[in-house]
Amino acid sequence: MTGKDLKTVFMGTPEFAATILQTLISDGYNISMVLCQPDKPVGRKHILTAPPVKELALEHGITCYQPASLRNEEAYDTIKSVSPDLIVTAAYGKILPKDILDIPRFGCLNCHGSLLPARRGSAPVQRAVLEGDKVTGVTIMKMDEGMDTGDILTKTEVAIDPDIHTSELMDLLARKSAEVLPGVIEDYIEGKITPTPQDDSLATSCPPIRPEEGYFIWDQSAQEIHNRIRALSTWPGAYTLSSDGKKFKVYDSRIADITDGETDDLPCGTVVKAHKGDLIVKCGQGYLKLLVIQSEGGKRLNASDCAHNYKCGSLIC
Repeated sequence: MTGKDLKTVFMGTPEFAATILQTLISDGYNISMVLCQPDKPVGRKHILTAPPVKELALEHGITCYQPASLRNEEAYDTIKSVSPDLIVTAAYGKILPKDILDIPRFGCLNCHGSLLPARRGSAPVQRAVLEGDKVTGVTIMKMDEGMDTGDILTKTEVAIDPDIHTSELMDLLARKSAEVLPGVIEDYIEGKITPTPQDDSLATSCPPIRPEEGYFIWDQSAQEIHNRIRALSTWPGAYTLSSDGKKFKVYDSRIADITDGETDDLPCGTVVKAHKGDLIVKCGQGYLKLLVIQSEGGKRLNASDCAHNYKCGSLIC
């Protein structure tokens, strides 16, 4: 028997999970059912939108189930009805209760976007970028009742580029997960992998990102602000406040190499260059080149198109 012979239920919601599901489908795995989070309103017009995993499942004629909760008889009976041999999850967004974990004979495998036991929780990629990690990776584990506490089947390291954003890193980790998962499934069901318990003493947690975590001040170091910008550019966005309380958002940036001693005494938040598309601001430590910005009530702009509107020696906002 191979993994492709198994009846597999896949659970996941965002694009990260859809990338992994697409690989399983393309490789010929028998996906009997897909579970994802319910459709949600998106955008200013709050248009009810299906998650990427649902769209992919329906495209391939796979039954999609979207329970608001797994902790009820209906959810259990629905999953049990397809008699899955294996459940695979990736960024599903819910903890599986024990009765569902016990349904498949080969258990439940999860693709997690960190090197467990580091960064257990719902925001491992965002927090890896936010905190300036140099390396992250993907872990495939056998699930238990805890939050990312199950035994590890394999871990694969991925270097974090100093300018990569969360969305780009998520794509990279999804592709890496999709690359290694089929081989792990095959080795696991053949008994070639011995699951390894996690060392709980090394565990760190990654709680969900809060909207207020996008806020920064120019007194912080350029590196810290840059990390916040690239970590949170998709949501909630990195922003500071002007003297009149209006938001000034920055969606992309780079660390700038400035050694001019004449800028040393300038206050943090001062524009030190606004020329030929360069918009560079002094920070508490170092300098930040702003690439994409947005003033409250205005449009999102490339700094190269609006740098001429700013004056050297003045505060950016």
